[in-house]
Amino acid sequence: MNGAVLVTGGSRGIGRAIVRALCASGRKVAFTYREGEEAALGPLDGLVNNAAIRRDALLAAIPDDDWDEVVDANLGGAFRCCRAVIPGMIARRAGSIVNISSLTAMKGVAGQASYGAAKAGLIGMTKSLARELGRRNIRVNAVVPGLVMTEMIADTPAEKLASLRATEALPSGTLPEDVANLVVLLVSDAGRAITGQAILVDAGSTA
Repeated sequence: MNGAVLVTGGSRGIGRAIVRALCASGRKVAFTYREGEEAALGPLDGLVNNAAIRRDALLAAIPDDDWDEVVDANLGGAFRCCRAVIPGMIARRAGSIVNISSLTAMKGVAGQASYGAAKAGLIGMTKSLARELGRRNIRVNAVVPGLVMTEMIADTPAEKLASLRATEALPSGTLPEDVANLVVLLVSDAGRAITGQAILVDAGSTA
């Protein structure tokens, strides 16, 4: 596949690393989705749902509006982007969708119930969608990063970061580029036999 790839949330952190890695591999990349998929991009054969927000709070104290906002941004946004690009992929019988989840979906973090629920939902959607689209040669996978030092966690206290990193097997941790390299594989022909998977990139913290 060599068509365009849409990356949501591509301006910073992991998203920015994904955009740079895709460009380095020779792919045409767009950061946002606008009306008319074909108008400026040409055929879209890749989608990376990376956009995310957090509103950390203990579950008993989460306002309804905050819960709804987090779930809609992290899960609803990915659903709507998938729904928008799938018809074109089906028509061309080719495509790859990658949903960026989080280790919080698999390994609970106090104060992140809404974020973890939304990111776990992404994995469930990934697996169902892989079954729906596989016969049409469209692959759907989730990438599950561990602790990655980005702007999104810049306000995390140092002692909490140290606690989260304590379970990592590799001292180098996980960089945005490590996640990006896997995404490049998954949206390329080199990943043609991989679908319906939730692949961890977490420096071995779940080993």
